[in-house]
Amino acid sequence: MIWNRQYECMEREELRKIQGERLSAMVSRVWNTVPFYRRRLQELGIEPGDIRSMDDLPKLPFTTKQDLRDNYPFGLFTVPQEGIVRLHASSGTTGKPTVVGYTKNDIAMWSEVVARSLTMAGVTRSDIIQVAYDYGLFTGGLGLHYGAETLGASVIPISGGNTKKQLQLMEDFGSTVLACTPSYAAFLGEAIIEEKIQKEHIKLKAGIFGAEPWTEGMRTEIERLLGIKAYDIYGLSEIIGPGVSMECRCQTGMHIFEDHFIPEIINPDTGEVLPYGELGELVFTPATKEAMPLIRYRTRDLTRLHAERCECGRTLVRMEKCVGRTDDMLIIRGVNVFPSQVEAVLLEMSETRPHYLLTIDRMHNLDSLEIQVEVEESFFSDEVKELEGLRKKIQSAIGSMLGISSTVRLVEPGTIERSMGKAKRVIDNRKR
Repeated sequence: MIWNRQYECMEREELRKIQGERLSAMVSRVWNTVPFYRRRLQELGIEPGDIRSMDDLPKLPFTTKQDLRDNYPFGLFTVPQEGIVRLHASSGTTGKPTVVGYTKNDIAMWSEVVARSLTMAGVTRSDIIQVAYDYGLFTGGLGLHYGAETLGASVIPISGGNTKKQLQLMEDFGSTVLACTPSYAAFLGEAIIEEKIQKEHIKLKAGIFGAEPWTEGMRTEIERLLGIKAYDIYGLSEIIGPGVSMECRCQTGMHIFEDHFIPEIINPDTGEVLPYGELGELVFTPATKEAMPLIRYRTRDLTRLHAERCECGRTLVRMEKCVGRTDDMLIIRGVNVFPSQVEAVLLEMSETRPHYLLTIDRMHNLDSLEIQVEVEESFFSDEVKELEGLRKKIQSAIGSMLGISSTVRLVEPGTIERSMGKAKRVIDNRKR
């Protein structure tokens, strides 16, 4: 099923022409309304008339999260306050919050791309969607909510947490689609088993999961626990929120809605634009956004783009699952380490659960890595030898993947703190 065939299946040359027109109009708009961008463009000797097509995109400067913080709260808005109908913001735990605003047309566009996303996962107006993303300043809950209503589906706006109520409504209301973080989906799957809820009482058929990196192993685990097909959705509030891209039934990457969000992959060190297929940092230009249309926003997410036509019929570029973030990447004894690499190893093993915690310390100028791993309860028996064998097996597999040694500590199910939102995977004591 395809929600908007005109734009989702458009020939790429025609799409590129439309992107160029929208880019040119957007640059003129920010030149006239945002002093920050006017100054930045003048420093590069660029005027709006110099940006006439997509070929001119690499001439433009990048925008970073620090630029949003420096212009806190409304310095990058292109419309006066009376044109803003919604404000969202980050938690600000690592600095000033990043604030994003939406006009009425922005909300309509956001709802449209989420409706496209849900349709990709086979969701129809006959479905009941349990939205267990947080509502409020975080964009996850309201983003899915408005898109689901645009689609015409029934929405349960339960937000995150309150797991017993989640399970009760899942049974009583017959929810057919679950939307939340993948780690909370796994937690809900375990809770169904612990509460001894009969599988035939759960009507779920699909899950829409995002807001944190997750591996193919985690997908398999969630599908096993919940008996559903799990789909990946991607988004970030600086661009719009959830619905920037989404997997179709072919699950060969997430289709980016390029008529609104122009993607690039760059070398994170040099800023050089990389060709399709190469791993690099994802950059977006949301050319149709009215309230805050950023120019070449650096997401810090690492992925690849693929432009081949998909078997589903869509011509939109696909992005691979993000393997990590440039600012989440850990450097341990000179080696680049992403938590998702550890997760991939753990979820290939039937003995482990999808819950782990990396702790990095530094003593006498030497980094050390400890990995706590939850394993199935059956392994915590009197057979110490068996448990030690499993520990060595995991330690060896992770060592082969990362290229560095680590200490693996096996813990009982439920030991590692659960999150109702994004899971905490790393404690880096070197930063204290």
